[in-house]
Amino acid sequence: MIKDFTFSINRVRFDENYHPSDKTRLTTNFANLARGESRQKNLHNVLKMIDNRFNDIAHWDNPRGDRYSIELEIVSVEMDIDFSGKSDNFPLIEVLNTTIVDKKDNKRIDGVVGNSFSSYVRDYDFSVLLPNYNKDRSEFSIPHNYGNLHGNLFKSIVKSIPYKNNFKKLPVICLSVSTNKTYHRTESQHPVLGIEYHSRTSSLTDLYFEKMGMKVRYFIPPKSVAPLAFYFFGDLLSDYSPLELVGTISTMESFQKIYRPEIYNANSAAPAYYQPSLTHQDYSITRIVYDREERNQLAVVQGKYTEENFIKPYQGILEQWSATYNA
Repeated sequence: MIKDFTFSINRVRFDENYHPSDKTRLTTNFANLARGESRQKNLHNVLKMIDNRFNDIAHWDNPRGDRYSIELEIVSVEMDIDFSGKSDNFPLIEVLNTTIVDKKDNKRIDGVVGNSFSSYVRDYDFSVLLPNYNKDRSEFSIPHNYGNLHGNLFKSIVKSIPYKNNFKKLPVICLSVSTNKTYHRTESQHPVLGIEYHSRTSSLTDLYFEKMGMKVRYFIPPKSVAPLAFYFFGDLLSDYSPLELVGTISTMESFQKIYRPEIYNANSAAPAYYQPSLTHQDYSITRIVYDREERNQLAVVQGKYTEENFIKPYQGILEQWSATYNA
């Protein structure tokens, strides 16, 4: 049912001229920034933020702080549906791909694919399935096999021929840390990723990404104020070059400063024991317009869209495939 060429991959340049297409998952950070009266100024400013942060971290052989720039592509993965007597396609995920431009040596360097992560099925799981499941329960719990289908679809994507034809390495996803967890600083320090933090418990997002085959580590990069959560396959520290990691940090830290300034644009750095909070008041606001409330509402809208157009029509055969995949 689901084979290598079940998936199709499209790549769109994210720059100052970017306009979201009708098929774009509108809850992503980059689509939200690219609408309204401030769209071009927003795009210019966020891209400049990314470049400045990259050069700030990659300061070696970079005395003027302008050696590098980052080019971004929005990578969309669709699933071609051809079963149950129906032929259609459905948008599954969107991620970002980075390319590093070295202006000193006049060369382009492949960066990391992944970075941001947006998913229709994840919207369904978190914004529709989970609230409905807990509606009349006295204690929060998760359904049996929660996240299995999404995890198996994601693992199928990264193992597919279309993915391997487009990207040389497995993805790294970089997200905000959870506001429901406490993180503690360790003695471990990486020259690019920075100081490592640990947590004694796993968040729901951590467990969800585990179903996708990914592990997690938390680092607070140099001159950052809060740790980022890095989800990855293999070995994060040895599988990716310093410049690849800098590309992910500079890109996603810039988005998080816009999306969650209470955490990532706070005016003081995370202490040794740290619990992030979106009610924190001592932070600075970027000069970039971002509608966070709209994003939250659209996650529910698109979760319901997924339920009606993907889960309900194909639930039986998807569950059968997923159970076989796990086996």
